[in-house]
Amino acid sequence: MKVSIIIPVLNEASTIRQLVNHFLTNLDETFEIIVVDGGSSDQTIEICNQLPIQLLTSKPSRAIQQNTGAKAAKYEHLYFVHSDTLPPKSVEKDLKKCIDNNIEAACYRSSFDTSSVLMKVNAFFTRFNFLVCRGGDQSLLINKKTFFDLGGFDESLAIMEEYPLIQKLMDEKKLHIIPKAITISARKYENRSWLKVNKANYNAFKLYRAGTDSKIIQKTYLEALNK
Repeated sequence: MKVSIIIPVLNEASTIRQLVNHFLTNLDETFEIIVVDGGSSDQTIEICNQLPIQLLTSKPSRAIQQNTGAKAAKYEHLYFVHSDTLPPKSVEKDLKKCIDNNIEAACYRSSFDTSSVLMKVNAFFTRFNFLVCRGGDQSLLINKKTFFDLGGFDESLAIMEEYPLIQKLMDEKKLHIIPKAITISARKYENRSWLKVNKANYNAFKLYRAGTDSKIIQKTYLEALNK
């Protein structure tokens, strides 16, 4: 199994070391870790320079950052992971199984680092293969050729940059949902109600499906979270 792990970061000093060390601890086969920074102003760069990873920089856009990492990747399988998540300890076994079975793309279900019952409701629905249940936080394993054939992440989008790619994979029946969960930070819910965040998420999704300009979606989404 040869995998290029790509992690986009922007001011993730509190999370990046934990994620990189998680991979170093739980992966034995051939892999590389590429961290793409979008212009951090905290200690992210300093921390990354202490880790056995390849550090790249780009404009502050998650789509651009992830595409930059993909272009630099040397292996035929790409694994995109957000810094504030932790795949299960079985990640190597899970990814290898997908690759050995010629699965072109795969993601995990969601779980959250909180005991909230309402967050368990969110997590439950991610077992279903609907676009509204998907998201970049669930990570994405994808064959490199498939990734570039489908155009990679949409760099024109200010938000929800993963959805066009995920939609293409689902339309072509190439996306497999691994029946395990990645642990996602619930920090977005800190000091905000479950209803407020979920309402903001769903409204953003509806605007995306309606073809609304991504900058308008981003503005509407942030206003809904912070009002």
